[in-house]
Amino acid sequence: MSPGLDQVGTIAATMVGGLALFLFGMEIMTRALKQVAGESMKTILARMTGNRFAGLTAGAVVTALIQSSSVTTVLLVGFISAGLMTSAQSVAVILGANIGTTLTAQVLAFDVDALALPMLSLGFFGSLLARRSRHAEIGRIVLGMGMIFFGMATMKTAMAPLRDVPAFLDLLATLDNLLLAALAGAVLTAVLQASALTAGLAIVLTGQGLIGLETAIAIALGANVGTCMTALLASIGQPREAVRAAIVHVIFNVAGVVLWIGFIDQLAVLAQLFAPEGASTPRHLANAHTIFNVANAFLFLGFTGQLSRLVLWLLPDRPERVEPLHAPRHLDRQLLQVPAFALDAARLEVGHLSELVRSQLDAAMPTVVSGSLFEIDRLKVMDRPVDLLHREIVGYLREAGLGRLPEEQSKRLLALMRIANDLEHIGDLVATGLVTSARKRHEENVVISPQTAAMLGRLHREVLRAFDGVVAALEAQDAGPAKTVREMKTGFSALMEEAAAHEVVRLRADAPRRLHTYTREIELTQTFDDIFRILRRIARTELGIFVELSVPDAGDANGPAENRAAE
Repeated sequence: MSPGLDQVGTIAATMVGGLALFLFGMEIMTRALKQVAGESMKTILARMTGNRFAGLTAGAVVTALIQSSSVTTVLLVGFISAGLMTSAQSVAVILGANIGTTLTAQVLAFDVDALALPMLSLGFFGSLLARRSRHAEIGRIVLGMGMIFFGMATMKTAMAPLRDVPAFLDLLATLDNLLLAALAGAVLTAVLQASALTAGLAIVLTGQGLIGLETAIAIALGANVGTCMTALLASIGQPREAVRAAIVHVIFNVAGVVLWIGFIDQLAVLAQLFAPEGASTPRHLANAHTIFNVANAFLFLGFTGQLSRLVLWLLPDRPERVEPLHAPRHLDRQLLQVPAFALDAARLEVGHLSELVRSQLDAAMPTVVSGSLFEIDRLKVMDRPVDLLHREIVGYLREAGLGRLPEEQSKRLLALMRIANDLEHIGDLVATGLVTSARKRHEENVVISPQTAAMLGRLHREVLRAFDGVVAALEAQDAGPAKTVREMKTGFSALMEEAAAHEVVRLRADAPRRLHTYTREIELTQTFDDIFRILRRIARTELGIFVELSVPDAGDANGPAENRAAE
């Protein structure tokens, strides 16, 4: 008996509502999982890509944590674009990502309808009443899962009346053609960008007896192809290394489906053998999905080198393009999906900023002491890339901080912002303080004596040593270099006193334009002192969130806030 128009409208509304609940639940859960597991994922990907088996495990674990192989691949594209990983390292991780997605199908295969509303309630009030941000995110994970389960239950309710509708059954009968079923799964997943939803729909359809197990397996296999679209879109405009990772994902998933499409009947039998006696058809589908992905991953794991060479042949390197000095090297927007990854990329970009500022400091001597007007102007121009890159870093950090961040990540973000600002300030001190003094020296025909130049050279070398220590501590996240910079205070203060005494002697000397010379020399000395104070402040306070700093030395007895004011 065909349903009336009103009933058709009700079925359609219920079905679409179930789809919306499922997708929204996935979004909430995935976003919260990224917040809770972001640091863990970063550690896993950083430490477990040394060999193919470790990479496979890393891909499976990370994807199991965030429940999206496409998100994992997008993050890998971002990692490669940011220079944190090579495309060859990513191959095994991509193979493992498909294993991680099987957890979703296994969970959805349970009869979880009764858990939906309790989980919605627990998750909502847990996130609402939580005092700590981490606990609130865990509440949102539970809330998202509850919405997914409720969406599944709603879709089941919508599907139930359709078992008696001949036209709908005739439509589903066309999916008995397994190639067509796989194509339908691929298209649906590519459009909705959610392979979990396609798997969920297949579970609902087979659970209601509307399609057979073999058809459901074909749909699930097609979903593996459709999920590649997300990574391909994310790779547009990225470096070739990143595009290669997306192509590996496509080759692996398409080749896997091509290998299995002719053996779906055998896969269905195998899935039933691994299921407990009396298990439902949805469980058989989940098992088939798991067997397919695990078998493919281990099959292709022996060919990771060949896969890397194949994509290199398909997409060879281009002649290197010379990028502007201020062009970001690590700020990939894909990494903003997981703030922990974005902050690590920003930390590396601050290292890039430090290279530009270091070049300024390098060029300062002997330019400010004896350089020509052309050399002085060139030193001034070197500050422009510093300002532009600083602006990029600040904008990226602002975007990374738009969402909810755990307390530790908020501290890291603020520390990176302050370090970037301090480095930019050092660049300004070179471009304004040192350059202005050098121009006046040139205009006033001031000649700085060899003895004074040697004294300024000693100050300059100490500033460079402190600068290198700060950068080393940030890049290696090591307390040792930061501690060394903090301990330089006594020696640098003694050097400043020696410079002051030298200038007093020079001021008393009977020499032409002595007052002008003294003024220029004091300006240069004071600017080096200002730069050193900024560097020591970074080592004493801002770096504390990245390295375990030791107990403050005597010079830090008043604490960071008071010392900052004092300096």
